[in-house]
Amino acid sequence: MESILIGLIPALGWGFQGIVMQKIGGTTANKQMGMVLTALVMSVVVAALVPITWTSALIAAAAVNGIPWAIAQILQIKSFDYLGVSRTMPLTSGEQLVFTALIGTFCFGEWITPMQLGLGFGGIALIILGTVFTAYTEKTDDAGAKKNAGDFAKGIVITTVSSALYVAYATAARFFSVDSFQILLPQALFMLAATIVISLFVSARESTDGVFGRVEGVFGIKSWQNMLTGVLWSVANIAVLFSNQVNGVAVGWTLANMNLIFATLGGLFILHEKKTPKELRFVIAGMVLIALGGIAIGVTKLG
Repeated sequence: MESILIGLIPALGWGFQGIVMQKIGGTTANKQMGMVLTALVMSVVVAALVPITWTSALIAAAAVNGIPWAIAQILQIKSFDYLGVSRTMPLTSGEQLVFTALIGTFCFGEWITPMQLGLGFGGIALIILGTVFTAYTEKTDDAGAKKNAGDFAKGIVITTVSSALYVAYATAARFFSVDSFQILLPQALFMLAATIVISLFVSARESTDGVFGRVEGVFGIKSWQNMLTGVLWSVANIAVLFSNQVNGVAVGWTLANMNLIFATLGGLFILHEKKTPKELRFVIAGMVLIALGGIAIGVTKLG
């Protein structure tokens, strides 16, 4: 039971992360830079408590973990602008659950018994159906319909690419057989390096006061304010790495992605994202299906 509770901590952190991020505002680069700066601070604290034994495997795992994460995260943040938090989070959660469950099963042999396989693949089917539901958009005849359709298509593509890249982040430590707490600081360093490079290009397009501006520059005020978002992400990150060790990748990542419940409801009721009544019904139904699928996969831990 303790391992399951540990696995649910990331759901809270990541669930409210997107909501806080959108409330604080700033460019895509500001939002990510704030997260990474906090992650670096917290990883230094952990490294002081758990000294790092530097090895080539650790560095390789950190690179495979940190660089894809930086790309995936900035794509996910961008998808909020196209789809909104209440649609992006169920969609990305569903896709990540499917990808990581399949890798956990076929690469790490986490589902062996008939019951585990039945529950696991049944859960995946529910998640896929739920993901389709959350992606539903009602056709309209207004002047902005064409633009909305274009934004929706961009959002779906960006979210799917982001979800695929998150698989490397979710499985790197397990694949390279390195300790989750050992990887935190090396991971954060690669995240920071990749984020700085990406942010220079993003800020050039989005910042209202230049790449190194006081407010929306790469290290501007909005980046420092978004360190609050980073606190939520960092706590969730530490917890999910530990959860993947004690629960396995398939179950650990499944529990973490229950963040979709908090994120979806927060997007609808805190950020007041607009949905037609029919879209709202589909989003809620999809969220329930994804949650049920996640529970089914989580039960495989008990099999």
